[in-house]
Amino acid sequence: MFRRLFTATLALLLSAAQALSQGLIRDAEIEHALRQVAQPILQQAGLSGSVRIYVIDDDRMNAFVGNARAIFIHSGLLLRLESADQLQAVLAHEAAHIANGHLTRRPVAARQAATAARLGLVLSVAAAAAGGSRAGLGVAAGTASAAQRSLFAHTRAEEASADQSSLRYMAAAGTDPKAAREVLELFRGQEFLSVGRQDPYAQTHPLTRDRIRAVEGFAAAVTPRATDRRAVDYWYARATGKLSAFLRAPRWTLRRIGRENDEISVLRRSIAEHRKANLNGALGAIDSLIAARPNDAYYHELRGQFLLEAGQAAAAAASYRRAAQIAPREPLIQAGLGRAMMAAGQTGEALRVLERARANDPYDPAMLRDLATAYARQGNAGLASVATAERYAVLGRLDDAAIHAQRASGLLPEGSSGWLRAQDILATAPRR
Repeated sequence: MFRRLFTATLALLLSAAQALSQGLIRDAEIEHALRQVAQPILQQAGLSGSVRIYVIDDDRMNAFVGNARAIFIHSGLLLRLESADQLQAVLAHEAAHIANGHLTRRPVAARQAATAARLGLVLSVAAAAAGGSRAGLGVAAGTASAAQRSLFAHTRAEEASADQSSLRYMAAAGTDPKAAREVLELFRGQEFLSVGRQDPYAQTHPLTRDRIRAVEGFAAAVTPRATDRRAVDYWYARATGKLSAFLRAPRWTLRRIGRENDEISVLRRSIAEHRKANLNGALGAIDSLIAARPNDAYYHELRGQFLLEAGQAAAAAASYRRAAQIAPREPLIQAGLGRAMMAAGQTGEALRVLERARANDPYDPAMLRDLATAYARQGNAGLASVATAERYAVLGRLDDAAIHAQRASGLLPEGSSGWLRAQDILATAPRR
């Protein structure tokens, strides 16, 4: 099954890879937090458990649906929103596009099914990582804005339908529908700007005065169901607090939080101190959070990141190991643990951990790079070449992938699992 999925994915990457230019921010804590915020909305939309939320590393404001399993939101929009209600308004609107079948009914999707499938699958699995990081957050390649606008544009009729459905989801989930109007206000007047000055949202989601009035009317007439919002507000604050601390200058973060000592302020302070290379300050802050929440896997993971990037690999591995014990199904945490173990010289154990991470998320190039290194250190040049070929494949570098797959074919026993994976890549790579 994995071979069939990987082969299909590589085939879909062929034409989409050249369009990859933006980045997906991959972070276990942020993705978990966004799932918690989205869950009440997705449940009302009948999509609970089937949709993941990803953040695109882009300062402009936009959100869109990649396919029936993935909603994407730009970091620029996420950091402009002021409440969990506003974020849920954005997610509800995008969820409505999925629930109402807009992706499958659009004529452009029917005429360009191959392009849509390629781009959609790349997005849904976060296939191509940059292999580095931006301010400590993992970044993976996403879609070029021109292709994104073409693929994810919606008609005014679809927007009206999505607005109506999303407002019902919000009211049933206990979210204030007025937040939808507040979000639209962020984009008011965009349609009067030249295309080059518009935020992408205005090009993929037509804005009209009638649409805004309809949302205002519904919001004024509906009272949301009474619910306990504390968990949603908490995870919204954690997601945006962490994202802001990593993407904005440390001095800006420290100036904004001042002497505040609430949990989110301490989280932001720990990240700011880490980015200033003040390890003691970063550890002091994160350790206070761990003392208050000893079973929070994401705080242990963040502590491991601080230590690893400060060159203390053995101590980092211990923190990552604790995080992985608490959250054993988080592949990004598993990949971090394997990376720390590799840095600490614990190659044998790192290899086992990285293989588990690969089983849960085979499209993480940073993990595949570490996995290839682990195989090479163990003297298994064939599997090292396979992992390297797979990493190049999901990065869209199929010529390089074919070179390493050919090398693996000559090193591995014919018919073995690794040999077959190499053949999958060779069958998919373009012929020169």
